[in-house]
Amino acid sequence: MKSEDHSDLPHHRHRIHQKRLVALAFKKYSKPVAYLILLLLAYALGYASHSQPRLSQAARDLLDHNNFLAQCSSPVPPAHVRQTILNRVFNGTSPWENFPPDHVKNLLLPDWKKGWGSHGAVFENLIRRVRPKTIIEVGSFLGASATHMAELTRKLGLETQIICIDDFRGWPGYYDNGKSLKLVNGDSMLLYQFMKNVVNVRASESIMFLPFSAGTALVGLCDWGFTVTWSGGVLFGHDYFLDVDNYGVRRAVDLFARLNGFRVEIDGEHWVLA
Repeated sequence: MKSEDHSDLPHHRHRIHQKRLVALAFKKYSKPVAYLILLLLAYALGYASHSQPRLSQAARDLLDHNNFLAQCSSPVPPAHVRQTILNRVFNGTSPWENFPPDHVKNLLLPDWKKGWGSHGAVFENLIRRVRPKTIIEVGSFLGASATHMAELTRKLGLETQIICIDDFRGWPGYYDNGKSLKLVNGDSMLLYQFMKNVVNVRASESIMFLPFSAGTALVGLCDWGFTVTWSGGVLFGHDYFLDVDNYGVRRAVDLFARLNGFRVEIDGEHWVLA
């Protein structure tokens, strides 16, 4: 018995449906009107037949994940982390030398440190568990969490370099109930206040910074050999419980976890991938 091939059955039914629509148009309307309707039908049916198919969750994940893919350079040894930043960003000279410069000394606040969940238990929990030699912080603002981590690593006797990524510009219209620094020729002065906060806790030898946007800084770090080693590293952050979780941090974290086989753990208000 000859078997029937039904592989093209959906397309066959689609063509029959089109023919019925064409016949209906000729039967019901005069020729000029029928031709117009046919033109519109041809456009609509053609657009529908060439539109993107519905994708599975796995397929959508892979498409979204394209932004994560990058081949970084060979890992830089922990002992060379600080000098690599100095050479690549500051022409080999420490930005902490002769700080603060004369033109900002009288403009900085004696103590202005602010953060969001910067002293949560997750910091000590993970630092005790992982005992990191390098910490990369994306989004440092005034250094509240960075200086807290520096104090924790010091207490635990660790020699850890903390790399802080932030453009230190704040955001449009930023003002903190009268505590903000005044703009100086358009400069928010946040970088200098961050540096002062670091100096206040004597952490300039363990904290280095990249004064760029997150995207720019991370591309540079990847090129210089800064990578996360999952055999002992950990990735964590906050903002997982925002109302816009389907479009912000939670979506990105869940996507990264699914595609790389991690489980999202919660520690207080922070998410953890380890």
